[in-house]
Amino acid sequence: MILVDDLHKSFTAKKVTVKAVDGVSFEARDGEITGLLGPNGAGKTTTLRMLYTLMKPESGKVLVDGIDVATDPERVRRVLGVLPDARGVYKRLTARENIAYFGELHGLDAATIAERTERLSRALNMQDFLDRRTEGFSQGQRTKTAIARALVHDPRNVILDEPTNGLDVMTTRGLREFLKQLRGEGRCVVFSSHIMQEVAALCDRIVIIARGQVVASGSADELRALTGQDNLEDAFVKAIGSEEGLHA
Repeated sequence: MILVDDLHKSFTAKKVTVKAVDGVSFEARDGEITGLLGPNGAGKTTTLRMLYTLMKPESGKVLVDGIDVATDPERVRRVLGVLPDARGVYKRLTARENIAYFGELHGLDAATIAERTERLSRALNMQDFLDRRTEGFSQGQRTKTAIARALVHDPRNVILDEPTNGLDVMTTRGLREFLKQLRGEGRCVVFSSHIMQEVAALCDRIVIIARGQVVASGSADELRALTGQDNLEDAFVKAIGSEEGLHA
């Protein structure tokens, strides 16, 4: 479970300060998929970076399974699996070697790494390229490799930043099914997106972020009722107050 309470983060460039995250709060529960939905530049990625300890908030608190990100970041990293917005993989290594390297960083023994690699490979349909060097991989193959290495230590909490970005239709469908498997295993899954269909198809709870703030949250039905709209797309547009940046 991930609890986010009143997060704030600003950036200053050329003497101009921009509030990227301005008081974001939400709860992501075990056994659910929580989606952060918002236009590009809304503050989703900055929020996630604070959740997985890459950035420090100016104020506010993040608890992951009750562990405070600010006071014990190393322990938090052990219970998190993260797919960041950058999908870099080690090009000279095979997909299997990429996964194994991350397993070793988490202190896993060779037998455990091999067993989990096989399980993740089957779940993500990676068998055809598991033992190929990642140089020359497609976007989908790189994303699957990055997801597998993020989950090799079997974390209970999973954070994915726009996981289907740049993927073809079939790869996207397969990834959706994989996320549903994670939910079925009782894990806490948080992912960001600016694509309406992704959130509508997957999420138990939706947190709509615009201009660095949570402007609405709840299930799809609750958001439609809250905004008085018949469909989720119209509810989203009304919640953010503008059609700018909407990707339907």
